Amino acid sequence: MLIELLKKLQADTFAYYAKAHYYHWNVEGKDFYQYHKLLEKIYTDAYEAVDDIAEHIRQMDNFAPGSLARMVELSEIKEDPQIPNTKKMFQNLTEPTKYDYELLKIIFRYMTEEERDEFRMKIIKSFSYNDLQAIQELAKSIVVI
Repeated sequence: MLIELLKKLQADTFAYYAKAHYYHWNVEGKDFYQYHKLLEKIYTDAYEAVDDIAEHIRQMDNFAPGSLARMVELSEIKEDPQIPNTKKMFQNLTEPTKYDYELLKIIFRYMTEEERDEFRMKIIKSFSYNDLQAIQELAKSIVVI
């Protein structure tokens, strides 16, 4: 059960990384540079978390999912049918993070205290509550013209 939950978390984090990177390439607006740099931080942190989760799965003597098809199959995060406006981009980035907080709570129930501490230190930066709050505030403040 724990391995399957970790694989799901890895796939969600990979999809989140891809979405943030996609937005980074396509963001527009008068504050382009600020948005572009924030999205770069978001996708960089998410990418590091994907690697950490995959390594944790391997440490548990299992294979981490690696194909795009498998990631899509496992992930709850769906692709955008078209490029959203800047405000919608940041709104979209808050939803998966909330979902994965709940997934992490379930995963932690299956881990010993030592495993939780080690795993938390590896990946918590990409699920930072402060980052989530900043993204939510930014999403509220962006005016679409």
